[in-house]
Amino acid sequence: MTSAVSKQGEPVVEWRKYICLACGLIYDEALGDPDSGLAPGTRFEDIPDDWSCPLCGVTKTDFELYVAQDMSTLACSTSFGFAAGRHQTGVVIVGAGSAGWQAARAIRALDQDMPITIVTACSGDIYDKPMLSVAISKGIDPRSLIKESGQEAALKLGVRLMTLTDAISIDTAASILRTTRGSLKYTHLILAHGATPRKMDALPANICWQINNLQTYIDFRSRLDAIPAKSNILIAGAGLVGSELANDLALAGHSIFLTDPNPTPVGNLLNSEDARRLLDAWKYLPIAFIGGATVKQIIKQGDLKHVELSNGHALDVNFVIAATGLQTPGRLARTAGLQWNEGICVDPVTLDTNVANIHALGDCVSISGQAVRFIEPIHRQAKVIAAKIACCEPVHYTHSIPVIRIKTSSLYLSV
Repeated sequence: MTSAVSKQGEPVVEWRKYICLACGLIYDEALGDPDSGLAPGTRFEDIPDDWSCPLCGVTKTDFELYVAQDMSTLACSTSFGFAAGRHQTGVVIVGAGSAGWQAARAIRALDQDMPITIVTACSGDIYDKPMLSVAISKGIDPRSLIKESGQEAALKLGVRLMTLTDAISIDTAASILRTTRGSLKYTHLILAHGATPRKMDALPANICWQINNLQTYIDFRSRLDAIPAKSNILIAGAGLVGSELANDLALAGHSIFLTDPNPTPVGNLLNSEDARRLLDAWKYLPIAFIGGATVKQIIKQGDLKHVELSNGHALDVNFVIAATGLQTPGRLARTAGLQWNEGICVDPVTLDTNVANIHALGDCVSISGQAVRFIEPIHRQAKVIAAKIACCEPVHYTHSIPVIRIKTSSLYLSV
C-alpha cells in the first residue's frame, strides 16, 4: 500500500495499524512484534494465523484496522454536557477501566443517541494495563502508556465523563446512583468498577506498593528512579502479576526476592514442568524465589524495610510490592441487594444480575462462584449487555477460559 511519493519519485510505504477488539492493543506494521517473532515491517496479512495478541492472547481475527481520528472534527460530537445531562436518564457506568470503556463503545455502536455517563474515581485515561508489568525492560516511560486521555475518549464517544468521583450507594427503587458529586438517575446501571488489591494485615498499604493502576505505577517508578543505585525489592506473591514484575525489575538490574506460599511460581496456572523451566530461566537474573513462605511482619527502618518471613528468614529491602491477588469491592453490590459470590453474580448466558436494570462485567463479576478476571471476555460481555440495553437481538455469552500469556520475557509461556 502506498499513499505518497518521495522527492525522488519513489513510492512511500504507508504502514497500517490494527487494534485488538478484546484489549485495545494496537499492532503497528512499522514496529512489528519482535517479542513474538514479527520483524518490523511485517504486514498484518503476513502474520501467521496462529499468532496471538501479546497482551490478551486472542488471535488476529479479533483485530481490525485502526484509524486515529482527528479530535478537531469531534468538537461538537457530544450532544449533552454535564449540566444538561445531570437529570437526564440513560446509561450510567461505574468504572473507566477496560470494562467501562468497552461497555460505552458497545452501546454507542448500537445507539448513537443514548445518554451515557461514566463515573470514575480516576482520570479515566485509556492505557494497556498488562503493560505495567513489562514497561521497564521495554524502556517505556510510564506516562507514554496513555493511549488516549479520558476527556478525548469521552468526546469521541459522545459520553459524559465524571472523573475523581466515587460511587457511594445505589437506590434501586428510585434508580439513583449516589456519588461524591451528587445523585444520578439511570435507566440502566452498569457496574464495571473492577477489583482492588487484596488487603493483608502483614502487608500494610502505607509501607507496601500495590500496583494495580497507572498512577500508582507512575509514582512507584518515580520513587524507584530517585535512588541512584539499584534497589533490593521484595515482591510478596508469585502469581501472574508478581512473577511478571519480578522478571521486569530484574532485567533492569534490581535484586528481587520473590515469595509465595506455593512451592513454585505461578502455581495456580503452571504445571510443575513449566514452573521448573521458568525457574531455570531465572537463574541468569537477580531473582531469588522463596517458595513456601509468606510475609510475617514488616518493620520500617529509615529508608529500608526489615521483612520477616514465615520460614524464619529476614531481609532488608528498599521496596516491598504486594502482589497477593485481587478482591472485588462489595459495598455498591450490597446497597443494591445484588447477589454475591466472590463477586457480583451474573447469569452465565445472559449476564443478568438479580436486578433487572443493573448489569455488571469485567473483574467485578463472578460466574458460578468463580471470579472472571481476564481481559479477553470483556469485549464479548460488553456486546451482550449493549444488545440488551439497545433492545437489539439478544446476544448470548459463552464463558471460557482464554489463552493466558505469561509475559516473563526470560521465558514466554502460554496456558
